[in-house]
Amino acid sequence: MQIRISVDTGEGAQVVVTNLFNVMQWERRYKRRAGELAQSIGAEDLAYLAYEASKTAGIVVPAVFDDYAKKIIRLDVIGEEDTNPSQAAPTLEA
Repeated sequence: MQIRISVDTGEGAQVVVTNLFNVMQWERRYKRRAGELAQSIGAEDLAYLAYEASKTAGIVVPAVFDDYAKKIIRLDVIGEEDTNPSQAAPTLEA
């Protein structure tokens, strides 16, 4: 599961993309399954995913998640991408 998140911590917005390991880190911390993200996602969930995705991308973030979360001015989901998208079925034209 890849989620594109735009996060602004006061230094301009940056777009980060989660990967499977980031989602696994979220599962471990919050003791919930990734499938629950599709049903209901909160601000802290998004902030944590952005935090982990930022670290993965080599963006310098505070060592403590709460310190990172305090700096967030704006947080938006840009989109979610399936890691294995299927091909569209061919259509017949009349």
